Amino acid sequence: MQAKEIVSKVPEVTLAFWIVKILATTLGETGGDAVSMSMQLGYLLSTGIFALVFAVAVTMQIRAARFRPLLYWTTIIATTTVGTTLADFADRSIGIGYAGGSSILLVLLLASLFTWYRVLGTVAVDSVRSPDSEVFYWITIMFSQTLGTALGDWTADSMGLGYLGGAAVFAGLLALIAIAYLWTRMSRTLLFWAAFVLTRPLGAVVGDLLDKPLDHGGLAFSRYTASAVLVVLILACILIFPQGPARRRGA
Repeated sequence: MQAKEIVSKVPEVTLAFWIVKILATTLGETGGDAVSMSMQLGYLLSTGIFALVFAVAVTMQIRAARFRPLLYWTTIIATTTVGTTLADFADRSIGIGYAGGSSILLVLLLASLFTWYRVLGTVAVDSVRSPDSEVFYWITIMFSQTLGTALGDWTADSMGLGYLGGAAVFAGLLALIAIAYLWTRMSRTLLFWAAFVLTRPLGAVVGDLLDKPLDHGGLAFSRYTASAVLVVLILACILIFPQGPARRRGA
């Protein structure tokens, strides 16, 4: 039987993908804080609003007939904003703390990946081409985004590294993953998910660096201004660096 190309509705993983992903996670932090703090809606109500946006976006993404960059990245941004407010609600309002929140979310993330693998046999990104795999994909992303927020806050606040220190830690870990990708034979799927998780706390601490007050170690930029600039940068990257769908060879 002649091989044919199977097209996914998620993007090919390239350098442009990671640039937009970091920008999107940073936007999730500034945008989530803008609604929950600047608008004073609180973490719970803000989580409800962003969860509704996420539900609509992911439904449209799953129903889409082909890969649509704007829809995909809108869904990613929705996961990172709801992840921001949900993690803040769990860590601060419920009071389980950054360590407790991170531990619970790590277990949920691993459980999602394990279940996905047991049901479909792979968690590789280029295998996301059916409604079932897309559901697992977006659930896993939701847990990873929320975990990343808790990890970023834990590193910057509880561990006392500050926003610059936290950014340096996660940037360094991502550099190690890039080295492993280039010079080792480690599983590409494992490296992808490790990098995907780590870009979220990097975006979280960079977002906090941008909008937190000067006496808290931030640059005191307006959350609205920072969010608007990040939206423009994301749109520019999508337009300048066109993204195609992830592809795999199948029978």
